[in-house]
Amino acid sequence: MNYLIAVLSDRIKAEAAYFAIEAEGLPMEQVTILGRGYKTADEFGLIDPNETARKQAMQMVTWLVPFGFAAGCTFSLITGLNTFAWAGEIGNHAIGGLLGAVSGAMGGVVVGGGVGLISGGRDVVPYRNRLNAGKYLIVVEGTETFTRRATRILRQCDAENIQGYEAPLTN
Repeated sequence: MNYLIAVLSDRIKAEAAYFAIEAEGLPMEQVTILGRGYKTADEFGLIDPNETARKQAMQMVTWLVPFGFAAGCTFSLITGLNTFAWAGEIGNHAIGGLLGAVSGAMGGVVVGGGVGLISGGRDVVPYRNRLNAGKYLIVVEGTETFTRRATRILRQCDAENIQGYEAPLTN
């Protein structure tokens, strides 16, 4: 599946481009307008990478805090360190577990959030910013031949930017 995204400066140009594609006889169920009065980025599926990063970070924290606690307690038991003499033997193991849990939480936030921001859609943010600035997007989904025909039409419609994408194959 190929995608073609064209950025248009206002609603009139977006509608004119949409009707130009329609006039060429292309299937309109594969063409979408994004912007005020039409679909939003969220409705279309342009996922906010920051939201993805938050979800991944919380997922990592959920798993790493208990493991960090267990690792901290185990480390304290194995080494027999008496770091906090005032806490006693059981207190030292509990403090070691709490410190391990804190380390697990920090690791979950850094790794989960960092991976989410890095692996999130790199091109999604500029498109969301353009929508927030009042511009319109026309998204065309289809075969390579279909997107080529749409590209030819959209170039005549004074689009600010036209970008094509090829969706990765999934098993």
